[in-house]
This record gives sequence, C-alpha cells and structure tokens, in this order.
Amino acid sequence: MRKWALALAMFVLGALYTGQAFAASCRNSGSYERWLEDFKKEAAAQGISPRVIAAATPSMTFDQAIIRRDHGQAVFNQTFLQFSDRMVGGGRIPTGLAKIKQHADLFARIEQKYGVPAPVLTAFWGLESDFGANFGNYNILSALATLAYDCRRPEFFRQQLLDALRIIERGDQRVEDMIGDWAGEFGGMQFTPTDYLKNAVDYDGDGRRDLIHSVPDTLASAANFLVSLGWQRGQPWLQEVHVPSNLPWQEADLSIQHPRSKWVAWGVKSVQGSLPSDDLPASLILPMGRRGPAFLAYPNFKAFLGWNSAMVYSTTVAYFATRLAGAPNVDHSGASAIAPLSAQQVMELQQLLIKQGYEGVGEIDGKIGTGTRNATKKAQIKLGLPADSYPTAELIEKLRAGGSGGSNR
Repeated sequence: MRKWALALAMFVLGALYTGQAFAASCRNSGSYERWLEDFKKEAAAQGISPRVIAAATPSMTFDQAIIRRDHGQAVFNQTFLQFSDRMVGGGRIPTGLAKIKQHADLFARIEQKYGVPAPVLTAFWGLESDFGANFGNYNILSALATLAYDCRRPEFFRQQLLDALRIIERGDQRVEDMIGDWAGEFGGMQFTPTDYLKNAVDYDGDGRRDLIHSVPDTLASAANFLVSLGWQRGQPWLQEVHVPSNLPWQEADLSIQHPRSKWVAWGVKSVQGSLPSDDLPASLILPMGRRGPAFLAYPNFKAFLGWNSAMVYSTTVAYFATRLAGAPNVDHSGASAIAPLSAQQVMELQQLLIKQGYEGVGEIDGKIGTGTRNATKKAQIKLGLPADSYPTAELIEKLRAGGSGGSNR
C-alpha cells in the first residue's frame, strides 16, 4: 500500500533524482554477513524460533538491485486526471464490477460485519494488485533484509523483516510464499508485514490469515484495516461536484470542513443527483485547482489517506470506488484550460516560496506535495490570486517579480 513511501512514489511522469543523489546521503559500513548474523541473534531474542530463522536464512540474501531500486527511485508528478485515467481506465471498471458480482455473498457478509461496502474494497483490490493478478515477483525476505541493512531507512525495514518472520512463525505463510513488491509489501492488498500482523483476519476459517491465496481473508482484512483507520459504517467517502466561479476558494482545503448546507449555500452542486443541505461535514478538494475536477471529501476519506497518504493515489482509489458504486466518469471539461507545471517549474516555485518567507514548503524536490500546496495557498492569498492551492505559471511570474497583487478571478 506504500503509505510510508509518499516521497518515493508511484506516479510516473518525469524523473527528478538519480541514484547517486540518494546514495550520497548515507554510506553503509560493515559487511552484510556480519549484519545478518547480528540480526538473526536479535530475531531469536525477540522470540523467533530457530526453525523459522534457519528456514528463512537462505532467502535473506543481499540484493544490490534492491539498493539501486531504492536509491535510484525517481520522484514524479502526475496530475489527478493523468493518474486516474491510467489507473481507472481500460478494463478495471468492468473487471471490478464483475468481481463484485462474482463475490456478492462474500462482500455482503463483510459489509455486514465491518461496514465497508464492496466498491471500496474492490477499488483497493484493483489498484493494489489488479484484483490479485499481480502480487509482485520479488523475494520479500531478501528485499527486506537488504533494505534493513542499507543505511537509508534501516529501522523501518528491520521491523518489517522481524514482522515478516513473525508471519511465518504464526503459520500464516511459508518462506517460499513470501513473494511480492520490491519494498516488502505483498498479497492482494499489498500490506506491509507490520500491517499484515496488525490487521489480517482469518475469514475463511482455515486457521491461517492468508492474504495471498485466500480472497475472503484478503477482502476482510482490508475492511478490518479501514475500520482501524476510522471508517464509519453507512457514510459516503467522496462525491464529485460542480463549483461556481465565485466560490471562496480559500475554503477548498482538506483541513477545512463545513456542513454540506454551507457548500450548498455557496452554490456547490452534485454532478449526479442532488446535494442534501444537511449537517454532514465535508471538505472541498480541488486536485487540479479551481478549473479541474472538484470533490466533496467526507470523514471516511481520511481512511483512504490513512491507507496511502499520497493525495493523488487516495483521491484516485476513492474516485474508483465511486465509479464502481455507479458514479459517472469524472468531468474532464476543464482540463484543456489547465497547464500543469513541469518538474523544473515546481522546483523554481519551491525556491521562490522559500526565498520569500513562506514556511512549510519542505524539500526543493519538484513534487507538488501538501507542504507546497499549503505554501502556494498562502502566496495566492497574499497576491490576490484565487486561493485554490494549485501552483500555476502565473504564480511563479508574480513571485519572480517580488510579489505584486492580482485580481481574484
């Protein structure tokens, strides 16, 4: 699910970093063999049996290709429409609907117990593993051991490796079953070993929590995880809306909630059916600014962000779930009026924001993350631009000029 890997991301448009830039930040010391021996002693001290350690040891090999993959990952930007069209397009919607029909009884039982509906679970299933068709082809124990030895994030991956051994110790999986993503996630929902231990359930009653071979265990475990992230039974998660041109754009922020009645009073309308004028809290999110698609995000949307904190991914999987629940294709009509910034432009924007005293931008990395969007909003307010938090070339020009006011259009 890669929620820990926001900065390492999945959204392919253009590379910004090289492996050398990452590798320069730290240096490994000591042999891998010595590290592995020390790790096995720690595993034994934490209750991992000699049997499991012995069975896993041949798989805990060092893989330089994993280091290159981790150090050399490109960090990318992709607009919501680019990403969602790619991830939700093709056959994913008809396949998802077929899966819902195929497993209708199972989904009904899971919703009765956990309160998570079939479209939500199916959307995660589709995006994480293509409905169980693609788990990855890396040796999880080798990948995790390699990353736990490496200097970049050793403590995180050391814990993941220990938890992977605990999964084997419990009998949930065998050593030879531990195949998945290069960063250690595996199974139909691409859980990390730690999330697997905490949230997996044995829903088919065979005594194992098997998120690789068992569809019931896979889907019920995802529902259990979403409940742990705050999912509320019977509540919506995301709804596409049309927004008026005179909306107070500074209110469009995931951190700001208003009752739906307030959004209705401001002229926000649902693209499908009516928007109730009630007290249900909602945030307005504009993933591509005021000219792009607009959504009301309800409290359940936080569960999507808890699963994966990358906003474009979370919005896409939530949108996918609405499509599986019957919503129409997202509005593309404003896309032609949007000129996404290049990676180089985003880096220049970040430099200008920092130079002019806007806090919270974070690293100058060319990514439009939460920090950059928050700082963009502050700059837009100061410069009299529509404060929709979406970076534009116009904003860069005004910042280059040292900050001159504009019209709130």
